[in-house]
Amino acid sequence: MASVNKVILVGNLGADPETRYQPSGEAITNIRVATTDRWKDKASGEMKEATEWHRVAFFGRLAEISGEYLKKGSQVYIEGRIRTRKYQDKDGNERYSTEIIGDRMQMLGSRAGGGEPRAESRAEPRSEAPAKGLAPAGSAAAAKKPAGKFDDMEDDIPF
Repeated sequence: MASVNKVILVGNLGADPETRYQPSGEAITNIRVATTDRWKDKASGEMKEATEWHRVAFFGRLAEISGEYLKKGSQVYIEGRIRTRKYQDKDGNERYSTEIIGDRMQMLGSRAGGGEPRAESRAEPRSEAPAKGLAPAGSAAAAKKPAGKFDDMEDDIPF
């Protein structure tokens, strides 16, 4: 029988990442991510919420990137798998620790530049040639393209 061990989290870091290195030089970064569920209580009609904390470990290059760019409060998207380890505490009791081994991480939310989008100048000509089969946005070929159903939209979509 087939099985799947896949986790997807979208949440916020509760503390700055902790990065350490193995003797082999491989980076390991640990983070704590909070996810919050919100719902309306049917009995009282008031909004309720519950926060769940997740331990996430990254390895290798992803660990280095996470340690460098993430910080407390950062919103992240994480894909990974659940791993439970068994260990003995200082008193000799068996303990279990469940964590997420992160395979992918995407930083969400605003950038460090105050959330302002980068300004791109459209007036300057591009020096690189367009990809084969594609015309630059200001070319005659692009202008002859028939308008779609949304020709009344004011936004320029860059693709």
